[in-house]
Amino acid sequence: MSFLELKSLTKNFGGLCAVDGFSLDIAKGSVNALVGPNGCGKSTLFNLITGTIRPDSGEVLFAGVNITGRPPHEIARLGIGRKFQVPAIFDELTVRENLIVASRKQNDRTAQADILAQIHLEDQADTLAGELAHGQKQWLEIGLLLAQAPALILLDEPTAGMTAPETRATAELIHRINRDRGLTVLVIEHDMGFIEHLACPVHVMSKGKILKSGNFSEIRNDADVKALYFGTAEETVDA
Repeated sequence: MSFLELKSLTKNFGGLCAVDGFSLDIAKGSVNALVGPNGCGKSTLFNLITGTIRPDSGEVLFAGVNITGRPPHEIARLGIGRKFQVPAIFDELTVRENLIVASRKQNDRTAQADILAQIHLEDQADTLAGELAHGQKQWLEIGLLLAQAPALILLDEPTAGMTAPETRATAELIHRINRDRGLTVLVIEHDMGFIEHLACPVHVMSKGKILKSGNFSEIRNDADVKALYFGTAEETVDA
């Protein structure tokens, strides 16, 4: 059953078509990855889903409700959370205090402890967020999303700047919250090693459209995707 339905979404900026009739169905409780070159429309697509910008045409349906063009705060209340590439945390607060601020139920210490355990920051609960390692800051922001009790989370390059062990741990974290919380997850990412660790359906975006969809092996071995990634097509990508 489709949980997030993107129907023929189109968005133009002047003479540039950033998203061009984009359609995609995301099943409830699934993890999906969206990859593609810089400028292909991935972040614009997230902006359309979250109401940051309105599409010129097309629809966004979430849990059967048409949310096209609704303001971001309404969409967030309906259960869609978004993590940006650069961590947005409160550096001057402790990890625990960050979660309290973000929580819908600020006095629910049990729920906050569960999140700390899931993001592997229970030992840093009383550490100032600004003192965390880069990867830990990324995990804390995912924790802030969990504190808002979303049903769908959108992650924009969650492993940017991470070490290889942190990248593997992030893939494990995403699978853990998907399994334990039943969350639906859509990830934008350039790191194909991370995508391989995710072992989920992969959708390749090019020029505002879906070029190919499949599992990691199918995508990695596809001739059109190879051309896109290695520069024999018109676009190149940071692999």
